[in-house]
Amino acid sequence: MTYSLVSHLTCPKCSETYDVDTIQQLCVCGSPLLVEYKLDEVKKHVTKEMIAEREQSLWRYHELLPIRKIENKVSFEEGMTPFLFLPRLGEEIGIPNLYIKDEGMVPTGSFKARGAAVGVSKAKELGVQNLAMPTNGNAGAAWSLYAAKAGLEAHIVMPVDAPEMTRKEVSISGAHLYLVNGLISDAGKIVGDLVKERGYYDASTLKEPYRIEGKKTMGYEIAEQLNWELPDVILYPTGGGVGLIGIYKAFLELQKLGWIKEEKLPKLVAVQAEGCAPIVKAFDEGKTESEFWENSTTLAFGINVPKAIGDFLVLDAIYQTNGCAIAVSEEEIRASQREVARLEGQFICPEGAATFAAAETLKKHGWIKEEEQVVCLNTGLGIKYPEAFEVDVKTMEPFERIKS
Repeated sequence: MTYSLVSHLTCPKCSETYDVDTIQQLCVCGSPLLVEYKLDEVKKHVTKEMIAEREQSLWRYHELLPIRKIENKVSFEEGMTPFLFLPRLGEEIGIPNLYIKDEGMVPTGSFKARGAAVGVSKAKELGVQNLAMPTNGNAGAAWSLYAAKAGLEAHIVMPVDAPEMTRKEVSISGAHLYLVNGLISDAGKIVGDLVKERGYYDASTLKEPYRIEGKKTMGYEIAEQLNWELPDVILYPTGGGVGLIGIYKAFLELQKLGWIKEEKLPKLVAVQAEGCAPIVKAFDEGKTESEFWENSTTLAFGINVPKAIGDFLVLDAIYQTNGCAIAVSEEEIRASQREVARLEGQFICPEGAATFAAAETLKKHGWIKEEEQVVCLNTGLGIKYPEAFEVDVKTMEPFERIKS
C-alpha cells in the first residue's frame, strides 16, 4: 500500500490534466489546478475505523494527500484542532447549537500551517530549492517556518502594514523578507517578477495546487469530529478563499468515498469585511467571478484580498451548497472578538471574529434557523494581532479608598 493514492491534476475550467510528479503552476488557460485521487482505491483499502486509530494530525488522511513518499513529509504534527461547543455565546446570539473549529491551536498559530505543511512537503518532493509568495502575514510566517524545517529557501513579500508578529516569524526563520508599501495584490506583482527573473517556485495562493490539499483537511476533521455527520452551516472568513474551497472539496471526496451519509452538504458562508468584500458583491449580483476591490481596508488583515484568483471556485462552492456571502463592519468584528472572549474565554483573531458577527446577523435575518447546527471557523490566535484591539484598564480609585 502506497503512502498516497494521488492520481493527477485537473483544471476545473477547461478539464486539462497534468502530471502530479513534475512542477506545475496554473493551467494554460490561467485557472488554478486541483488534485485528483484514486478514490476507488482509497475506498477499497481505507476505512473510517482505520483513520480513527492513526496519529492525531492531518497526516492521518495521507492517502488523500499528494505526498508520494513519507520521507518527504514536513510536519509539526499539525491538525486535529479543537472542535468546541459554545453554549453561552450561542444563547446570547440565538444559535443554541453553535460550535467553533479553532485553528489557532496549530503550529504558527494559524490555519496557514495546514497549507504550508502539505505545500512545502510537495515542493520538497518535487525538488524545489527556492519558493516565493506574497502574503498578508500568516501564510508567509507558516511557509517560512516549514521551509526552514525542509531546508528550502523562502522569499516572502508582504505589505508593510502586515501584523508585526508575522514579520518577525518570517525574519527569525531565515527567510528573505521584502516589504511593499501597498496591498497583497502589489506584493503579488513583485513575486511574479521574482518567479520570472529568478525561476523561483511560485507558492502564491492557488498558483501551486497543494496548499488547498492541506486546507481541505479542516473539512475531513469537521466530519470526523461530528462522527461523520455534517453540520447545517459553516461560516468561513474569506480572503483568497482557499479554506472554503478546500472544505467543499473535502466534502465532495467524502461523499464519493461513502464516508458521509448526507446528500445535502452544509450551507457554506463566505464572510468578508465591509472594507474588502469582492466575493459578497459578486454573490449579491449573481456573478461567477468577482471584480477588483479598490482601496480595500480592514483590521481583519488576513481577508484583505481585493481580488482572489480562485474567486470562481469560492462562488461555485457557495452556490452549490445554497450558501451565501456576507460582509460585516469593523465595529461588528471588534464586538464579536470581545464577546467570544468574554463569554467563552477564547481569544480569537479578527478574521475568526468576523464569522461570529456574520452568524449573529444571519440569525437575526432568519437565514440561520434556531435549530441548525452552526460551525464558525477561527483561523488564528488573537494574540498575533495586538494592534487590533484596545485594552480596557479600570481605575484604581476604589482600591485607594479602601486603603485610606
